[in-house]
Order: sequence, then C-alpha cells, then structure tokens
Amino acid sequence: MIITPSEISTKQLHAYLLGSVAPRPICFASTIDQEGHANLSPFSFFNVFGSKPPIAIFSPARRVRDNTIKHTLENIYETKEVVINVVTYDMVQQMNLASCEYPKGVNEFVKSGFTPVASELVKPFRVKESPVSMECKLLQVIETGTEGGAANLIICEIVKIHIDERILGDDQQIDPHKIDLVARMGKDFYCRASGDAVFEVPKPNLELGIGMDALPETIRSSDILSGNDLGLLANSTEIPVVSGLQDDDRLIRIIQDYSQDIQLLRKAQHQYAKELLGRHEVDRAWHVLLAEL
Repeated sequence: MIITPSEISTKQLHAYLLGSVAPRPICFASTIDQEGHANLSPFSFFNVFGSKPPIAIFSPARRVRDNTIKHTLENIYETKEVVINVVTYDMVQQMNLASCEYPKGVNEFVKSGFTPVASELVKPFRVKESPVSMECKLLQVIETGTEGGAANLIICEIVKIHIDERILGDDQQIDPHKIDLVARMGKDFYCRASGDAVFEVPKPNLELGIGMDALPETIRSSDILSGNDLGLLANSTEIPVVSGLQDDDRLIRIIQDYSQDIQLLRKAQHQYAKELLGRHEVDRAWHVLLAEL
C-alpha cells in the first residue's frame, strides 16, 4: 500500500498515522480558564524534547468533524499554564472518561472521579492519582494549519515536578514496573508498559562496536540468530579469542552429540547462543559460537 496524504480523507490518514506511530505517551493535561473552571483531558500527541530547559510539547489537534479547537487549547491561550500528569494502568478507564466531549465549564475532575490537588507555581490543579505531575508555563503555541486535523503544538517549560516516591527503585530512579504507565496505540488499543512488555537494550558501546560487517560470515548469515541477536554481538568492542569449553556442560554435550555433522552442530550452537543473548549473556554467547571441535 502506498498513500499520498492529499488523496485520502483526513479521518483515514489519521487512523494510519496513529496505528503506525505507537505506542505514544499520554499527556493528561489539567488547565483552568480565566473564570477558574478546571478542565482535564488526555492527548497522545505528546513527548518531552529537552532537559535544560526541560521542555514538553503536546498537541490538541483541531477536531476533524467540525474544525473546532479543544477547551484545553482555549484555556492555555487564556492563562498560559498547564499541568501534565502521567497516566498509569490503574487510571486508564477514568482517564478515558475524562476524554468525553463535555460542554465548556464542566469539571472533568468531577466527571472522571479524579482528585484535584493545588499546584505550587501554576493555577491548574494536579491529579492526585497520577504518580508524576509536571507544572508547566507556556512558551509558544505553533498552529500548523486551519483545517480539521491540524496540530496546535503547545510548547511549554516544566517548572516543577511532583513524583510519588513509591514508584522509585533502590537507585532513586523511576522503576518502570512500579510506575506501570500506559500508552496509546491505534484504534481503541492501549499498551501497558510494565511486566514482560518492558525490556532492556544496552546503550551502544562507547568504545565503538565492531559492527555487523565485522561479524564472521557463519554468524552473520545465520538463519537462527535474529537482527537483534546480531546487533548485540556487533556491539562488542572486539571478537574474543576463545579457547577450551570453559566447563560449559551444555556446550560439551552439543559438541559431542553433533561432532559428525557440522551443519547440525552449528545450528545447535546458534540456538544455544540465541538463548544466551536473550538473557544478555553476550560473552558466553561468543564462547558458544566460536567453540571448535
């Protein structure tokens, strides 16, 4: 399928974009109008874009159906302040309720059952149930168009962050399993960012990895090792020199069982190495792959 954006409806294009660019973090934005009416609404066009100064950007896009703007945007134009609250799995159904198109002036804190908490530097309330809330001051709004579906990029500076200490690990950093965030997918789907959905990818080798092109051909052309597996190996500083079997009972059995068939031997070695790489045991994987009869 090849799509030219100008040749399909905005509704169709919107669905393809949201299905492709996912999961997207959710900005649960709390605002207030000039008369003091609170508003609470989620947006998945959202991320942080710097840390000095700390910048967050989200976009309440113009409604496709009637080309109107959201109350959140109206309030930010009026007061130039917003609180961005993160959304956890325990909050997701209430958050979804807050996304209903209630009339202007209706308090979504009340409708969705969330608890408003006074902020320190801005007027909009924080959401007590959210483990991280960021008080923000507006820097700029960039309107990207005037038709339904056009983005309104709200660029704001984070001036105060509130973190529930219960989501911190022993290293005093946020533990992804404890915070249990959710993210937006396409259609009506969401993603829960905890448990088996969370995995680690070691940062690139600061001394430079050898690269895919430097892997031995028998490894690079493996029909068992995936691109992710090869990427872990290629991030090594060098190809190690392997001698002996280093008391690896499974490797010893593999070599004994397949000593008469080099192809089956290589497959068994690669399968074992793949399991080790899945546990990020790269050194052991190299040893298995390079072991000779």
